[in-house]
Amino acid sequence: MDQERDRLKELEDDDRRYIWHPFTQMQEYEKETPLIIERAEGVYLFDIHGKRYMDGVSSLWVNVHGHRRPEIDRAIKEQIDRVSHSTLLGISNVPAIELAKKLVKITPPGLEKVFYSDSGSTAVEIALKISFQFFQHRMGKSCKKTRFIALTNAYHGDTIGSVSVGGIPLFHDLFHPLLFPCDFAPSPYCYRCPLEMTYPSCSLACADELENTVRRIHEETAALIIEPLVQGAAGMLTAPPGYLARVRKICTRYDLLMIADEVATGFGRTGTLFACEQEGVTPDLLCLAKGMTGGYLPLAATLTTQEVFDAFLGPYEEFKTFFHGHTYTGNPLACAAALASISLLSPEEVLPGFQARIQCLSEELARLQGLNHVGEVRQKGFMVGIELVRNRTAKEPYPLKDQVGHRVILEARKKGMIIRPLGNVIVLMPPLCMEEGEIREMVAITGAAIREVTE
Repeated sequence: MDQERDRLKELEDDDRRYIWHPFTQMQEYEKETPLIIERAEGVYLFDIHGKRYMDGVSSLWVNVHGHRRPEIDRAIKEQIDRVSHSTLLGISNVPAIELAKKLVKITPPGLEKVFYSDSGSTAVEIALKISFQFFQHRMGKSCKKTRFIALTNAYHGDTIGSVSVGGIPLFHDLFHPLLFPCDFAPSPYCYRCPLEMTYPSCSLACADELENTVRRIHEETAALIIEPLVQGAAGMLTAPPGYLARVRKICTRYDLLMIADEVATGFGRTGTLFACEQEGVTPDLLCLAKGMTGGYLPLAATLTTQEVFDAFLGPYEEFKTFFHGHTYTGNPLACAAALASISLLSPEEVLPGFQARIQCLSEELARLQGLNHVGEVRQKGFMVGIELVRNRTAKEPYPLKDQVGHRVILEARKKGMIIRPLGNVIVLMPPLCMEEGEIREMVAITGAAIREVTE
């Protein structure tokens, strides 16, 4: 017993001593006892002390089917017996081919080519570089299309290119001297409308503002990038109906490539396989990652059209090649996991019963809307943001120094659930397999934690 206690204490000490955790203020972290996960099953995680926690954010939005799905476990083990890695630079492998074919089949029509990488950030970086190079090839030395348009509150990743099109000052302003130019249009944040209007009487005035920006600089702009339906890291900001389709029309009208960043929204999160489906939109480039492998292995993909791909074809000496690549591009293990994960999203599996679970979640969330310090509850499918405010009438936010969001997630942890805040917004994004009883428990813990901290 003493030996086991010493081992656990050593793990906690070594965690504080050696690991620099992402998006974590380490000065604060080192004051707390680390939560160290040792195993998982279904929608639950277990720490080194044996305590069970509900996984309320799918281990950062990736475990679409929960943990330890036999189908994905088996696919990875079988692939290990064949080959675990082989480069995709100039040669190929079986799972990468099969997955590319599957992705083209299930994504919006017109997307024909798949470029693999390792994360959501790299998928976006690739889309930006492809957009830039596409117009260089199409228009030659006279090409002025070198800029990009994004939305305020946007988050597209942490590499320099993806940060350049990011619109969250807390994350991005510090790096401004390193970034390339990007123009921003107001995001459709209805609860705190930047135009001080009200939906639906506004008639999508934010889309009009976007079009004004595009009209002014379209001759210098290569692409517009958007998170379809939900701006995730901004606090689960849900766009009003029709906004996404309007963006597609604007891009077409002014000859901009449209980049849809479905890293967070893809693979069932919004209630359909991809968010773009809900408004019949096919982007020129589609970025996927996170849930693609069911949370098992890092893998990302950037899909594009035949027209964009063809602009990169030519004799070797013309150097039209897309000079970009990653060591683990198209990794066979990751692609095998993705194929198994996607098979679980077939019409016979998760998605048919998903609508009933979405409705159950909506009904439970309605109970939170009456809490004194809940300003708004936003939901699209299984993506939920609960915005906490000091004063509901004035929509007055809590000061960041109060760490209200962080305190709420610590209370939830005490009650047996792991979630993450985005400032004053409490995020819920459970695995798609979460049953209705578990959904009720998740929302009940969230409400109790909010009341504990705010009231």
